[in-house]
Amino acid sequence: MGCAASVYRVGGNKKHIKIPLVTILSPSIRVPINSNFQKPLKGLVPKDLADRLTSSRNQIALLAQQTDVSAVPELLRALEEYLPLLIGLTDQELGFRELVEFKWKGLDDRQEISVADSWFELLSVVHMMAMLTLMEANSKLIPNQTVTTEEVESTDNIRCAVDLLVKAAGYLQFCLQEILVRIPPHIKMKLPVDLQENVIEAAYIQALAQGTEMQLASAVESKNATLSVKRRLACEQLSYFGQAHYCLSTCDNLNGYGKKHLSFIKWKYLEAKAAAYYYHGLITDKGSEPSCHISAVCCFLAAEAILTESKKACLNFCLTLPITRAPTAWGAMKHLNKKVPETAAKKSQMYAYLLEQEKGLEVVPELPEFELSLKADEYELPDKDAAWESEEWMIPNQTLRNHFTDDEGDDK
Repeated sequence: MGCAASVYRVGGNKKHIKIPLVTILSPSIRVPINSNFQKPLKGLVPKDLADRLTSSRNQIALLAQQTDVSAVPELLRALEEYLPLLIGLTDQELGFRELVEFKWKGLDDRQEISVADSWFELLSVVHMMAMLTLMEANSKLIPNQTVTTEEVESTDNIRCAVDLLVKAAGYLQFCLQEILVRIPPHIKMKLPVDLQENVIEAAYIQALAQGTEMQLASAVESKNATLSVKRRLACEQLSYFGQAHYCLSTCDNLNGYGKKHLSFIKWKYLEAKAAAYYYHGLITDKGSEPSCHISAVCCFLAAEAILTESKKACLNFCLTLPITRAPTAWGAMKHLNKKVPETAAKKSQMYAYLLEQEKGLEVVPELPEFELSLKADEYELPDKDAAWESEEWMIPNQTLRNHFTDDEGDDK
């Protein structure tokens, strides 16, 4: 899983494991098991093409077992090189979709799955690309597993993390809209939890939520960002995390890693809600009516209470297996951890007489809703490898059914 040791070691070597730091969560990591395409494709495709498929896939399996996060770009390149070859197996006209048994395993739970469907393989590959991209985004914010705020708050690192988050969201959106819809219901029923629709959708929305979290961090550090901009970003972040939480909470069969994912989203949801109430309170307090000041105090007190709950949720996330660490408060939260209680205390004292006079107005106001602005990068599959278009080995009008019929005739 992305929040376990595999965040900083993709493979299964458990020596010298450190409890990883998590700023950006990759909910799962699943890798291919070595396979051989020669037997199932013998006589149907040229030997060199089957060899290339085998070699490319096994290279991914090897890299996944032996590399750490610094080599994630190499692993992503290997996956991208495998895709054009794999796409040929999904071509309906060629009829190879169900010929190969594709085996994958989770790195943390070691759960294996084997499915004879090339669209399942495509789903697994693109999903793995998304998880690796989330891991890479996390490493940009916490390089070398250190906890210096200068590294986490680097403008370049934050900008790079946002780019990676929307890229990961694009992969996951493609899984939802272009791949899962092509997988038959009987195969969907046997998919592991992390490849099911609601979980992928939660990860997709979470990537956008964390991208918005990075934007808020930049806004807090910027002298030019207005309160309105900060409030909008906090409210957008809250909406994203709320949607992600709903997607995950509707899953009845969440395993231990799914529960870890859910606890992360709950923690981030509470942080976003505290930020949204704080910035909404600052804007509301600018009004001249007594009701504005009372509403502002209610916002600050709500933000303080929610912030306390978020710290408990953070601890719960860290202690939920597999154990992780959260980085020192940074960005918006470093600022809010100090400002929220200070402002709540100061404004409560300042407007105590109003609170006493107008007790009926002590209602936490509704937060404004904004159109969600951060969008996923659109992802498109690469073109099919030219080897699949070669006419030298393709028999005109030769279907897979005819191939088997011819073999049967030869055996008589």
